[in-house]
Amino acid sequence: MIPSMKRKISISLLLSIISLTTFSQTLIPGLNNLSKDSLLKTVTFLSSKEFDGRNPGTAGYDKAASFMAAQFKKIGLRPLGDSSYYQFLFVEGNEVVAPCLLNRFENGKISKEYKLGDDIVCRGFTGSGKINSPVVFCGYGICQPDNGYDDYEKVDVKNKIVMIFKPNPKWTIKDHSWPDDKERAKGLIALQHKASAVLYVSLPNDKNPQKTIGSTLHGKGVQLETLPQLHISFAVAEEFLSKSGYTLSQLQTLIDSLKKPQSLETVYDAELEVHANYISEVKTENIIGYIPGTDSLLKHQYVIIGAHLDHVGSQGGQIYFPGANDNASGSAAVLEIAKTFAKNNVKPKRSVIFILFASEEQGLMGSEYCADHLPVPVDSVVAMINMDCIGYGDSIQIGNGKSAPLLWKMIKTEDSLFTKQMVTRTWNNGGADLGAFHKKGIPGAYFVTTNSYDHLHYITDTPETLNLPLYESITKLAYITTYRLAMGEYKREKILK
Repeated sequence: MIPSMKRKISISLLLSIISLTTFSQTLIPGLNNLSKDSLLKTVTFLSSKEFDGRNPGTAGYDKAASFMAAQFKKIGLRPLGDSSYYQFLFVEGNEVVAPCLLNRFENGKISKEYKLGDDIVCRGFTGSGKINSPVVFCGYGICQPDNGYDDYEKVDVKNKIVMIFKPNPKWTIKDHSWPDDKERAKGLIALQHKASAVLYVSLPNDKNPQKTIGSTLHGKGVQLETLPQLHISFAVAEEFLSKSGYTLSQLQTLIDSLKKPQSLETVYDAELEVHANYISEVKTENIIGYIPGTDSLLKHQYVIIGAHLDHVGSQGGQIYFPGANDNASGSAAVLEIAKTFAKNNVKPKRSVIFILFASEEQGLMGSEYCADHLPVPVDSVVAMINMDCIGYGDSIQIGNGKSAPLLWKMIKTEDSLFTKQMVTRTWNNGGADLGAFHKKGIPGAYFVTTNSYDHLHYITDTPETLNLPLYESITKLAYITTYRLAMGEYKREKILK
């Protein structure tokens, strides 16, 4: 083919693509008015100190929930909760209050004071206590003598502070599984050995070692109210080990290679003080509103779009976790999509339900409660769209495509016409807040960005870090998807395992 013909065909093809893209956008009212500026405004507000990290069971989360419910009302969503827009559930609550400190002691004097947020972070369900005791390194904090492995076997930790690796080993002995690696389970083992506190440290030999994070995911069981539990940085751990003859990395290497404990006294004492207000059952809420469908038949079918509103709170009046990406970004997008429907007087054929979940960080409790207590019949839900951590990263990823391939392909087609930022990687079986709906047989799509977690659960997860053009694009793709679903352009598929 001669070059001039190639150019003509290329130009023609390009014009066709542009025409299709423009046509797709003009068919969807309000799409071009959905902007990053409005998204950012909501994210900035939700991630401000005013909401104190949005930890369910605290005034900060209740204030955030009240604000979002008021926004739902303002734009004209109809309430679908137990009381107005609120769907109530009960969860555990733990609020870390001042003081919150860790100091290293040497020869009876403080030799190093550690900073909350950088050097140390309290676990979300830490217990309370004021302690000055020796620090003992106890490997992975596992006690399985019948399995031939016991980190506590050759050390006395009575009335002492134990330093242990936060995760379990990646290897096993005799194909036996390890016990629960959640902090409540590991803390109980330490307490059974009469330890007075636990210092968790991440694995230094991991490819991308985890820093000190805020987290309220603590596992099942009884709250250990007298056992302070902190996550410490590698630098802090190394300072306690500095006279042991080993680095933290060397100790992990020895344990992993020999598959034998390498527990030891660190020589140093530590002063530790934590105060937490624990409540075994505290009331919190999901926020639910909807736009009724207009088609006489399809209005009894529902599209759900949701995101979790909560994050991991604050500590000691000194730090809080903003949670801008996780997940003020998803919550703001749910609100912005609802606004776009309302402002443009969209008349969906199917009814559209907008949900903001509580207690995702604590173990998906809000979404699981909602899926178990749906205000509409489960079989009437056509699809569920979940948005989590959509404001930071470099491209768009739509999860659960292997379980709902037709829905995934529909979204991929829309992306090819408009955003052109969606990768082909996906997964099955739901994920996070989508998981509870997946278990009910509801097809779903999990909207997230790739490489989204650089600031996950750190005090640095602020609005300034967000990739605003990407954030706008993924929200628009979610709006297009919700619009298509609401207009009846997808038939509920049977999900694949």
